[in-house]
Amino acid sequence: MRKIKLILTSAIVMCFSLVVLAQQEVKKISMEDLMLNRTFGQKSVYGLRSMNDGVHYTTLEGNGTKIVKYSFATGKVVDTLFDLSEMKDTELKYISEYTFSNDEKRLLLTTNQERIYRRSFTADYYVFSFKNKELVPLSKNGKQRLATFSPNGNRIAFVRDNNLFIHNVLFGSEIRITKDGEFNKIQNGTPDWVYEEEFEFNKAFTWSPDSKFLAYMKFDESEVKMFNMNKFEGLYPQVKENALYPENYTYKYPKAGEKNSDVSVWVYNVEDRITKKMDVGEEKDQYIPRLKWTKDPKKLTIFRLNRHQNKLEFLLANAKTGETDVMYTQENKYYVEERNFDFLTFLDNGNQFIYADEKDGFNHLYLFDMITGKPVNQITSGDWDMTDFLGFDEAKKVCYYESAEVSPMDRNTYSVKLNGTGKKQITPAKGTNRTVFSNGFKYYINYFSSVTQPNTVSLYNYKGKLIRVLEDNKALVEKLKNYQYNPKEFTMLPAADGMTMLNAWMIKPFNFNPSKKYPVVVTQYSGPNSQSVQNRWSFDWYQYLAQEGYIVVCVDPRGTGARGQEFRKCTYMQLGRLESDDMISAIRALSEESYTDEKRIAIWGWSFGGFMSSLCLEKAPDVFAAAIAIAPVTNWRYYDSVYTERFMRTPQENPKGYDDNSPINHVDKLQGSLLLCHGTADDNVHVQNVYEFAERLVQADKQFEMQIYTNRNHSIYGGKTRLHLYKRFNKFLRDNL
Repeated sequence: MRKIKLILTSAIVMCFSLVVLAQQEVKKISMEDLMLNRTFGQKSVYGLRSMNDGVHYTTLEGNGTKIVKYSFATGKVVDTLFDLSEMKDTELKYISEYTFSNDEKRLLLTTNQERIYRRSFTADYYVFSFKNKELVPLSKNGKQRLATFSPNGNRIAFVRDNNLFIHNVLFGSEIRITKDGEFNKIQNGTPDWVYEEEFEFNKAFTWSPDSKFLAYMKFDESEVKMFNMNKFEGLYPQVKENALYPENYTYKYPKAGEKNSDVSVWVYNVEDRITKKMDVGEEKDQYIPRLKWTKDPKKLTIFRLNRHQNKLEFLLANAKTGETDVMYTQENKYYVEERNFDFLTFLDNGNQFIYADEKDGFNHLYLFDMITGKPVNQITSGDWDMTDFLGFDEAKKVCYYESAEVSPMDRNTYSVKLNGTGKKQITPAKGTNRTVFSNGFKYYINYFSSVTQPNTVSLYNYKGKLIRVLEDNKALVEKLKNYQYNPKEFTMLPAADGMTMLNAWMIKPFNFNPSKKYPVVVTQYSGPNSQSVQNRWSFDWYQYLAQEGYIVVCVDPRGTGARGQEFRKCTYMQLGRLESDDMISAIRALSEESYTDEKRIAIWGWSFGGFMSSLCLEKAPDVFAAAIAIAPVTNWRYYDSVYTERFMRTPQENPKGYDDNSPINHVDKLQGSLLLCHGTADDNVHVQNVYEFAERLVQADKQFEMQIYTNRNHSIYGGKTRLHLYKRFNKFLRDNL
């Protein structure tokens, strides 16, 4: 019998001992505690915004009615910068977001937000002047999107009805700079659905540093095919007008191998009111995932990415003429890492820039020459991945970054000189750190947690001296002493190749008895560059399952993040094959342990995780007795072009990669119990995935269970929806394990 060695830290042992000592007074965790009451929710620190001086910050308080200024050094109130109660004759009732102009002489206030997709919304904006204490609406001609000050603070660009507008703050005038915007046809200044979702941005325009130019993208989605969704009356929210005749909502969604938007780049000259088209080449079937101005206000950087997403170019565009030259090229045998797009940083010398590359097999920062496009030197190096670039201190010539250098399961923050020397780790605690710097890097706030410690938020000065702890979650720690739970224990399980060991964690039932056999619930996501096995705090449904007598196990298979390019990208062109093979191998090894009941093992997951749970159940009926798939992709042909083709190329180029690893094509192998759950208004992974999967299962005479949630999107929430969903999971597991 193969034994799996569990790796317990001394802190875990101590935490477990405290729980054992308190057994006589422990309470049980309820689903209402978890899903409705947030009994075990961590506290944190939100909304701190550094001011220009780097020594003060602001927060939004009073239920969105006050903006208050504080000192970083003392934590004490310095001033109330804005108080809505002092404003007369205004329709503004509350503030949801706010931004300062660069000179901090004006505020742009956001209210009445209405969501569109994951990152997009419409809203009403107001402009407040500190000089004359005047508060005025940005526009009275309908809701706006993405209102943004020009660097000099004199103008505000925004989008309405797919067109770009500029508001002159000094004169209160408004001009429209595009006129061809049309729903489901032309979008100016905002990305289409697939860009917003997969390139992870919402604003497709940017001001030049001198405020004289406004660069923007135009998305022509005329030839992108439409997707249709019914939206019913529902509850929370209730859409009464859909009571008898459901709304047929349509939007442009390019599926794998289908036509994408034709994206062009334009620059509007504020002074002469002339718009110039930038030369992005003759190829139409490509992506423009970012725009960024250089330090030269007449030079715009255009990111150009081929459809295979394995060649990225930075085009340097002349804002006045539209002429472009290739400044830099990055190619990859698999695909270019899109998470690096926001790392591009130009130095004040006007000759160099910082960007990330995986040329040595790991994601690292490099200093490049703008003339040659060649690296000057490598800034970070080693057999570990840089996971986030946090900023460059121009005065000290120091870069700040986050990495998985200590362990793939940890995150720490480091500083390093521009020439790659003098590296310092500034977050010594072993666990997951997230660091946010003030302007000028004078202070930083660190958010830390581990499997044994809830979120701790601390403020430090630039020397690394602790100024004060902003949140320690002591109340939560005390509360947990009254409940029965076990911490996560880290372990490693074997991959299918017989050589690679996979990171995993396990939660054992309370009062675990190694001589007993327990049912096992496997949780995973498994998507490219994701991580579920990390040294960070969580207290969730898995503790409830352990309380109910299940062992809960989580595994990160090959294809997941922070272990170098080859580990992360070995799934290229065959999404799901190695991941499912690894999951099966890992759990088969675990099932040999004396305390696991090899006949009572279930696997579950959401989105990519739902795809994986379905596929594993089909491929390994000897390992898994049951599976839960929430909002799963069941056929990669149904999913969007940008994400799917990044890892698979098109179905036309790679039909075998698509078909061999899609659950919908393996229904004949199903033997265990399957629960499918989906929201009918999921604009991301369409309910089509579950409906078509269900039809194949029916025609293969395979029994299964299905739970549909009216009007719910990919996250399936609203009212008591989430409580109902997890109670459904619990019932399914009780019935089948």
